[in-house]
Amino acid sequence: MEQQTEILVVGGGLGGVAGALAAARLGRRVILASKYDRLGGQLTTQGVPPDEHPWIEMFGATESYRSLRRAIRDYYHRHYPLTNQAQRDPYLNPGNAWVSRLAHEPRVAAQVIDDLLARHEASGHLIVWRGYRATDVAADRDRIRAVTLAGPMGESVIVTADYILDATELGDLLELGDVEHVAGAEAQADTGERHAGERADPLNQQGFTWVFAIEHRPGEDHTIERPATYEFWRSYRASFWPGPHLGWRYPHPMTSKAVVAKLDFNDPTQAYSGRMGRVPVPPGDEVNLWTYRRILYGGYLEGSVRDVVIVNWPQNDYWLRPLVGVNDGERARALDEARQLSLCLLYWLQTEAPRPDGGTGFPGLRLHGETFGTSDGLADEPYYRESRRIRAECTVREEDISLEARGTPGPAKYPDSVGVGAYRIDLHPSTGTDNYIDLDVWPFQIPLGALLPVRIENLLPAAKNIGTTHVTNGCYRLHPVEWNVGEAAGLLAAYCLERRVAPRQVRASADLMADFQRLLVSQGIELDWPEIHPL
Repeated sequence: MEQQTEILVVGGGLGGVAGALAAARLGRRVILASKYDRLGGQLTTQGVPPDEHPWIEMFGATESYRSLRRAIRDYYHRHYPLTNQAQRDPYLNPGNAWVSRLAHEPRVAAQVIDDLLARHEASGHLIVWRGYRATDVAADRDRIRAVTLAGPMGESVIVTADYILDATELGDLLELGDVEHVAGAEAQADTGERHAGERADPLNQQGFTWVFAIEHRPGEDHTIERPATYEFWRSYRASFWPGPHLGWRYPHPMTSKAVVAKLDFNDPTQAYSGRMGRVPVPPGDEVNLWTYRRILYGGYLEGSVRDVVIVNWPQNDYWLRPLVGVNDGERARALDEARQLSLCLLYWLQTEAPRPDGGTGFPGLRLHGETFGTSDGLADEPYYRESRRIRAECTVREEDISLEARGTPGPAKYPDSVGVGAYRIDLHPSTGTDNYIDLDVWPFQIPLGALLPVRIENLLPAAKNIGTTHVTNGCYRLHPVEWNVGEAAGLLAAYCLERRVAPRQVRASADLMADFQRLLVSQGIELDWPEIHPL
């Protein structure tokens, strides 16, 4: 079967959704092909509450991203039996978590995203295909001619489009279409970055995490079957880890000193309040992981409602094998081992984890399979932190944004800015056995040049696959930035169709660039930051 459209978006994560929405808003014909039924990627199929900067309630994100956040809060206000205090809170944090100002359930985000897309589907501008993944890309010189998609019933569809947005989690179209790209870590000689390695290593990639959700039912026993690889993970210890991987001690990302974690189900801490400032990290020598990524706080709801907590902790970060640049068998093995690690962590929590009362194990911890609705209770897919990245007209380097590296106030300024972001350079342990790299950065811009491949004319990155390095990917990979990248890519494709110009021409022409930026601003995209303090 063959299908033709103006814009094909492959990947149903945040970048893909934002790109499809943006192009459909401007009246273009769009097909959004998603591997999963739920759209939203990091927020939904991966189950990660949004990682955001301290000013997110006021500025530093696109208007459509803020609309998404408002709609998520409104969903809880309209549909949940909130206490009077929670109902009156305009900045409700449903999970009362300290990792995010809007920790919420994946299914709520998925419902809200479907609602945002509905009007464009009804108008005929947007078609959403669920259960579709790319299997082949046909190129003709410097253009992508067609993308072959495999459907949920084994069918194959060949889609031709004027523009293709690669919003896949690992930059799949870059490999399938022989688009020039980079994987893993670059060499210091190539990027000039202080924290790059001496040698390039394409297989040195950030670890990923297979997330799951739990609740606590005291007095009950929900211990799972002992996982087959439990003995391995029970004794595994990386050289930079302060104790066994399945344990309460792990290295602080910024200082590398040992952090001691615990589970306190009755912690009265109000983890979030107000509209500005940092989400407060609990004081003291111990970190309560129960409140860290909690997505539903029973104290905000009438009746007997249990907390639901997302387990995306240091203890289930997986870094033994890479996902990119390996064959299908090796990738499948890495994914299976990551799933096993998460199940081993749950089993350790249920049976051997030291308790504050001197005992061991929390058998009342129950795998909350309802959160994801999968057969094993784990998320639909892992939380990917690093993708293939295009070789771009402009590559963002550590020296462009790092406080330490720049030696001057403020980040690099890009005249071709298509958005903004702010987050620390946050690299998790990698397959190259690197420890955390965590660096202060200036709130930064997103240059259009980072969205333009050096050769291919009609493919645009729309997720974590833009022109960053292994190092700067660590702060360009989070939720609001991915959304902004996808939205800018969708608007660029729509603009180029309307003006009958190529993306490269837009950046090369001062007049076209200014005109395109006026479109971005009219669509609610911020191009620069006000004067604020660094993170």
